Amino acid sequence: MLKIGVLMGGISSEREISLRSGNAVCEHLDKSKYNVVPIVLDSKDDVIEKVKGIDFAFLALHGKFGEDGVVQGVLETLNIPYSGCGVLASSLCMDKDMTKKVLRFEGINTADWTMVSSVDDINYEKIKEIGYPVFVKPNSGGSSFATVLIKEEKDIESAVVEALKYDTEVMIEKYIKGYEISCPVIEGKMFPIVAIEPSGEFFDFTSKYTDGGAKEFVVEFEEDLQGKIEKMVVGTFKALKCNVYARVDIIISEGELFVLEVNTLPGMTSNSLFPKSAAHIGISYSDLIEIFIEKSLNLRGNIN
Repeated sequence: MLKIGVLMGGISSEREISLRSGNAVCEHLDKSKYNVVPIVLDSKDDVIEKVKGIDFAFLALHGKFGEDGVVQGVLETLNIPYSGCGVLASSLCMDKDMTKKVLRFEGINTADWTMVSSVDDINYEKIKEIGYPVFVKPNSGGSSFATVLIKEEKDIESAVVEALKYDTEVMIEKYIKGYEISCPVIEGKMFPIVAIEPSGEFFDFTSKYTDGGAKEFVVEFEEDLQGKIEKMVVGTFKALKCNVYARVDIIISEGELFVLEVNTLPGMTSNSLFPKSAAHIGISYSDLIEIFIEKSLNLRGNIN
């Protein structure tokens, strides 16, 4: 019987969300087929000890030291196969600046941005060129932690100071007003699109994790737009060298598409966007994680 360790928790600001994802995965794994071991990570020092003896690592981690390729690298060193994207794609997608640079190089549309690593780096003229309002957010953050919509120059510095509490680099990115969609992908095939209608101005932490914070529903667009979305999503997945599965988030603004970000370990609570998309085509939560395991093992069943 395959011994699966479900890695969750971790040390990022998204620890609580990760615990929710991990517990849901543990609950839905087939216990007649797998020996399921919940593994809660509390520090960088306990990974090697805690994964000893497992045959496969199902990653339910989010944020730094989990979604950024570090744990994936440890697992590869230990020769333990794991779910989802590899080291390179994980680290690329976690770094929003690098994600956007690769997308721009590949001709894939994404909003204008600038980077700062201290308040002294703030270039107000550059931000004015980008155009207000702008988002100020940690470069490698997730779940919209410390992400603030700024409408006036006077509020930039305080937002940067707050974001620097979570990361060493801060992204200042043009706000694109539009319709947000989330596009799950498995091995380069797009699953049903989930539309997001937040109760506030954007899909912030409260909208994501509070009951009633946003309406989320599967949607299909007219053929031409649907085709453009699929081309962008699959192109993004390939450009960033993603493996197995990921979720590409997009804004549609006046018929134009912009990639927001790519989640290599998207939320996996029962109410998360990926399971919601899969359910629309008759794939249950249990079947979905079975697909992730099977395809991950096909890719790296033997890391040697």
